[in-house]
Amino acid sequence: MDMMEKLEILTASAKYDVACTSSGSDRKNQAGGLGNAVSMGICHSFAADGRCISLLKILMTNGCIYDCAYCVNRKSNQTRRAALSPEELADLTMQFYRRNYIEGLFLSSGIMRSPDYTTEQMIAALELLRNTYHFRGYIHVKAIPGADDVLLSRLGLLADRMSVNIELPSKESLGRLAPDKSKNSILKPMSLIKEKINENRSDLVKYNHAPRFAPAGQSTQMIIGATPDTDYRILTLTEGLYRKYGLKRVFFSAYTPVVEHSLLPALDTKPPLLREHRLYQADWLLRFYGFQAGELLDEAAPNFNPLLDPKCSWAVNHREQFPVEINRAAYEQLLRVPGIGVRSAQRIVKARRAGALDFAALKKLGVVLKRAQFFITCKGKMLEGLKVSEHTLLRSLMSGQELAVLEPPQYEQLTLFNDSDLAALPAAGAAAHKRGDWP
Repeated sequence: MDMMEKLEILTASAKYDVACTSSGSDRKNQAGGLGNAVSMGICHSFAADGRCISLLKILMTNGCIYDCAYCVNRKSNQTRRAALSPEELADLTMQFYRRNYIEGLFLSSGIMRSPDYTTEQMIAALELLRNTYHFRGYIHVKAIPGADDVLLSRLGLLADRMSVNIELPSKESLGRLAPDKSKNSILKPMSLIKEKINENRSDLVKYNHAPRFAPAGQSTQMIIGATPDTDYRILTLTEGLYRKYGLKRVFFSAYTPVVEHSLLPALDTKPPLLREHRLYQADWLLRFYGFQAGELLDEAAPNFNPLLDPKCSWAVNHREQFPVEINRAAYEQLLRVPGIGVRSAQRIVKARRAGALDFAALKKLGVVLKRAQFFITCKGKMLEGLKVSEHTLLRSLMSGQELAVLEPPQYEQLTLFNDSDLAALPAAGAAAHKRGDWP
């Protein structure tokens, strides 16, 4: 099998993993080195699912000893297999970099022989890149659950970011669909990575030239829609992962049916992309807006409203906390107003020191008044002429696409008269003629 065939197979097998993003770490190039990593992100190309990337996203092999039901690379699935040696992977990465196709690498793998052997192969490839080719660009590597702690520690010293995919939101789902994996085998590497990152921070304080361990942190991915787990369960788990393991990101991947299995959705089932979108919006609220999972969902209402984003849905259900006075509200209160984001809330706090703000000023500061107007007052007054009704409120909070779903357009042929008027014309004409109204 030639290199192009291997590349086609292994990049296609990697496309279902979404746990990669902008680098999140800075590393300047040095004399004799190649490339650099930029913390603000280096996204110059797009994956097939629309996500912007500039990484060579590839598996070392799509062969696997595990039989996870949801995975296209599971051992029982009849598909073409390929594998790269550490030398081939390192050479391929450098060729892509020198042609300016990529600025970094996202490396994952199926399980070859054992988790330890697979991790050793990945370490060998990264050591070639870092030490032989002197590649200083961004590298995101997937830690293999079940691998030895010593190997994972070596891997973290060669990569900018590490991730361990939790895959499924519950222990029960994992047991049904991925019997070769366990909750402990996934969470143990997460815990190790967190400990090593914390230790490394202490070392860097003491020793200026200490090697850095995964400086861009760690992330994980969950598959959405392959199991009956609710949004509430998924969001609660997400919150716990951020709090306990200090993750940089939790990625959500709408399940795309790729294999036929009795425990999975049918092959003609559409991926739940809107649900994935709502979970990303809620994840943003957890990380930047001060919300908790229990505020957004609960056991009584365990799933997000598809027609409203989570923040608007929360505001509609907590009308007793509004309206908020723009000129006096705390920053935390401003963040909970629909139409006010982190940046616009910061601008409001800064601008109102110079004087009281009105609605015109809020628009200049970037507030989306179409949404915010129902939840705020300026100088003790609501927007002049504003009519607040349930119907008006919901329509204003929905986007154009959501409104189209709620109220699909009704088309009918243009006509001068409707059928009932047309049928009544002869009788009306006869009566008028009898009265002498028509000649």
